[in-house]
Amino acid sequence: MNRPRIYLDHAATTPVLPEARDAMVEALERWANPSSPHGEGREAKAALERARAAIADALGWRHDVIFTSGASEAIGIAASRATVPGRHVGATEHDIVPHAMGEAAGVLPVGGDGLIDRAALTAALEAGPALVAIQQVNNETGVIQPLGEMASEIRAAGSLLLADCAQGAGKIDLPDADFIALSAHKFGGPPGIGALLVRDLATLKAIGGQERGYRRGTQNLPAVAAMAAALAARAHRDAMPRLADLRDRLEAGAKAAGAIVIGEGAPRLPAISAIALPGASKDGLLIQLDLAGFAVSAGSACSSGKLKGSRVLAAMGLAPEVAGGALRISLGPQTREADIDAFVAAYAAIAARAQAA
Repeated sequence: MNRPRIYLDHAATTPVLPEARDAMVEALERWANPSSPHGEGREAKAALERARAAIADALGWRHDVIFTSGASEAIGIAASRATVPGRHVGATEHDIVPHAMGEAAGVLPVGGDGLIDRAALTAALEAGPALVAIQQVNNETGVIQPLGEMASEIRAAGSLLLADCAQGAGKIDLPDADFIALSAHKFGGPPGIGALLVRDLATLKAIGGQERGYRRGTQNLPAVAAMAAALAARAHRDAMPRLADLRDRLEAGAKAAGAIVIGEGAPRLPAISAIALPGASKDGLLIQLDLAGFAVSAGSACSSGKLKGSRVLAAMGLAPEVAGGALRISLGPQTREADIDAFVAAYAAIAARAQAA
């Protein structure tokens, strides 16, 4: 009998929580347009605003929440409509960020640990007010940037901080950024819904339409309700201490098999581990692990079809022969110790074959 598959790609997307599924089904009964003036529309609008307040409360956010289709759209809104003239982007951002910020954006380098070069940030801020885009948690390595420290310097320079919190929201505290982007499917909500959190709406140009004039389109009430329920369930946040132990167990086994841990010396989210087997092919590793029943990735799902190497690992200065054998293993509330032990055993066997070839 075939062994059940083990899913270790929660950073790409994670299963919808039962609480979120139930909330979505219930909200489908309120099918009216929240912008309609009649009783049904007003009822839908009230439910939408209750969910908005619940989301802000769960995230500890005391400012505005604009619903979007996900973090990518949220980033695009902030990048194109923030009121400051300049643009700077961290070298290890998700691919959507440099695309949204434009070719003229300055690039902030990182060190070998994946952390932003603070001297380079200070120098960039001297050029004048700008939107500075820096991830809270890197989607490939799990490295956490000290955004609290950087935010005060950025604001003192008259600039604004855009934090991509797709990997951190619902798991760890949010930073005090000016704009925060998040996606529900990273913390147990459905795909296709997210938000842009805005500290001060005066720093964002309005375009008319829904969401107080900051995002056009009928709001997706069922998905919004599901996102609120997923955050209220706290499944991912409450799992972090346990996942830290599982990640350490995984990395100890991977290192024993000859792998290195990328960003090991930096603060990292417990749910993400980047391991590399020098000299191996990540494509070969992925195929063999998939055949063995393990779902993992070689980085961002948005870039999985591209043949080029990882921008993140290149920016961190990893040699091509190391980066070429890098995998991302990401954990969720459903991950168990037995899953990690099974993965380590399979990885060790595959690594031994690769090293003997």
